[in-house]
Amino acid sequence: MKPPGARSSPPAPRPQSTHSPQSAHPPRPARLLRFPVIPELLRERVFRRYWTAQAVSLMGDQVSLIAIPLAAVLVLNADAADMGLLKTAELLPALLFSLPAGAWADRRARRRRVMIVSDLLRALLVASLPAAYALNVLTFAQLYAVAFMVGALTVLFDVCNATVFVSLVTTDRLVAGSTLLNGSRAMAFVGGPGAGGLLIQLLSAPLALLADALTFLCSGLLLARIAPAEPPPAPPAKGYVTEGLRWVLRHPAMRAMFAASGTVQFFNFMFQTLFVLYATTELGLGAGLLGAVLGAGAIGGLIGAGLAGRVIRGLGVGPAILVGFAGFTIPLLLVPLAAGPSWLVIALLFLAEFLSAVGVMFVDISSNSLSAALMPDALRSRITGASRTLNYGFRPLGALAGGALGTTLGLRPTLWMATAGAILCLLWLLPSPVPRIRTLPNRPTTPLPAVIPPTAAPPRTPAPPSPPATLTTGLAPAATSEAVTGREAPPEPDRIPDGRR
Repeated sequence: MKPPGARSSPPAPRPQSTHSPQSAHPPRPARLLRFPVIPELLRERVFRRYWTAQAVSLMGDQVSLIAIPLAAVLVLNADAADMGLLKTAELLPALLFSLPAGAWADRRARRRRVMIVSDLLRALLVASLPAAYALNVLTFAQLYAVAFMVGALTVLFDVCNATVFVSLVTTDRLVAGSTLLNGSRAMAFVGGPGAGGLLIQLLSAPLALLADALTFLCSGLLLARIAPAEPPPAPPAKGYVTEGLRWVLRHPAMRAMFAASGTVQFFNFMFQTLFVLYATTELGLGAGLLGAVLGAGAIGGLIGAGLAGRVIRGLGVGPAILVGFAGFTIPLLLVPLAAGPSWLVIALLFLAEFLSAVGVMFVDISSNSLSAALMPDALRSRITGASRTLNYGFRPLGALAGGALGTTLGLRPTLWMATAGAILCLLWLLPSPVPRIRTLPNRPTTPLPAVIPPTAAPPRTPAPPSPPATLTTGLAPAATSEAVTGREAPPEPDRIPDGRR
């Protein structure tokens, strides 16, 4: 998705919410006050611990992003079909469990504790892979099983995390909070792949996964040191489990965003399933060079996170979503185009990664902020579960299609189909209300009939985003930050396009 420390009382309840998001304003240490460039949210102890938990975990994810598929390719000699099955095992839990998990989480009063338990269990599961490799008993069956179980725990973590995030920030700070979370993911993209490639060369791919297991432990410990004021559990009612899904399908803006995201998910996971195999076998990139290309391209994520707030203020939140989807998908056409001398191949991959990462940050920050503002608190976990079902459900289908088409047609033709198909997501957004939404609406507290007057100006506008400090890049074999972990940066009704915890 702590000892409270010296905290002042949380802000008074706002008219649009039944609970007061915990801003947690502790006395600011003098050393923090000397550095006004530190974003305001990071001066608050509770949010700072929450953000650090996400940032550390995302750095570990970048190791898994390369280590998991390379372990399958280099240790177990996986082919395209094996890679498709591995990615499917990782993603299938989102399709099977998101709806019931969201319904279960909305009836829990302490969702943060569920997130902590999920972190600890995922640490044990990921650590079992290097242990099996050290004992020379690593098999495809274990890879598939760990991928599936970690994916199930990730579903539980994410549906709870959506509520915990909005318990920490007010509506006018959603853009700033989302910018920090997406910015930390961009930071992970800069340093993570390079560090992952180096660890793999020094230790081997399976042993490098110990780093990711440790980040799960760190995340759990930091989450144990916060105590946000979560909204009360929702009472059961007729149609309780599917109420979030019905809300999404009735809402014209949310429906369009999730249809666009579902299109991206399907085609992008065709891409992700084959990318490592394509880069290592057809383009001849080693683990270190692959990590360097991905890490260097992720600089675009930092730039995108820094520019997203200005783009949202200048164009409006809806047009920024449209620009983000276009910027995320179109540059990936350069990947199957890559051919010729090594310097040209690396340059094309770098350019595709860089531009796609900029677009990913635009769509992540703007769509996550809009979704968080639209969802009623009483339905938040169920809507998150429903959106994961709609969007993540396309992922295993895309992974299976990628494995099957890569085996029959070849890697490069399949990547052409995947990158071109992802651009079709724009056809869902253009006729919808999304391009006409300029500002964030007030957060509702009850399941409203989901219609946003596109021209209505809400009484509050989002605060300017903090300096760069969360979607995934197109090239990274997880356009959300997922390896076996499937983790993405919160908050996600989905993740739109693509990606964590």
